[in-house]
Amino acid sequence: MRILLASGNKDKLKEFSQLMPRGVEVLSLVDFPGHPALIEDGQSFAENALKKARTMCEYTGLLTIADDSGLEVDYLDGAPGIYSARFAGEPKSDRRNNKKLLQLLAGVPWEKRTARFVCALAIVDPGGEEHVVLGTCEGYILEEPRGTGGFGYDPLFYYPPFKKSFAELDTEQKNQVSHRSRAFAKGSAVLKSILANRS
Repeated sequence: MRILLASGNKDKLKEFSQLMPRGVEVLSLVDFPGHPALIEDGQSFAENALKKARTMCEYTGLLTIADDSGLEVDYLDGAPGIYSARFAGEPKSDRRNNKKLLQLLAGVPWEKRTARFVCALAIVDPGGEEHVVLGTCEGYILEEPRGTGGFGYDPLFYYPPFKKSFAELDTEQKNQVSHRSRAFAKGSAVLKSILANRS
C-alpha cells in the first residue's frame, strides 16, 4: 500500500512514516518531480491543506496527506496565521518575521502575549473521502529569542509545561508536544481506519 505525503520535507516524511502501520510505504513530493504547483491561497490552514491534498491526489491517484501550519497570536487577532511564513514579506525570512512580531508586541504585558501553533492535516482518498484534523500547541510569545534549535518562530514561542522556548527543546521533546505531531497522530488514526476498511 502506497500513500503520498504532499511535502518535500524529509523530517515530516520520517515523522509520519514512523506512525504508519507495517506494509504502508509513504512517498513524498520528491518522488514526483514534475508535480503541479501547490498554491496556498485559502482563507484557513484547513483550506490550504485540503487544496494541496486534493491537487496531489488527483495528480497521482494515491491517497494523499497534506498539512498547513503557522502561528496565531491572540493580541494580533490571530495574525500572522496563514501568512506566518511570509509575515514580513518576500522573500520569506525567519529572522525578519520574528523581528516584525517582536515590534508589534513591544510593550505588551506577558498575560496578553498568548499564542498557539496550529497545524491542519488533510487526508484525501481517490474515492472521494476527505478528512481534516487539527493539532494545536498553546504558549506565549517571549520578549526576545531564546535557544538555537528549531526554525520559524520557535525561538519566540514559550511552552509553559517545559518552561522553555521551542528552540530550547530537543527534537524528541518537541515531537511529544508540537502542533504538527499532534495533528499527525490524529491523522494516522484516521488513516489506519481508512486502510482497515480497505483490507
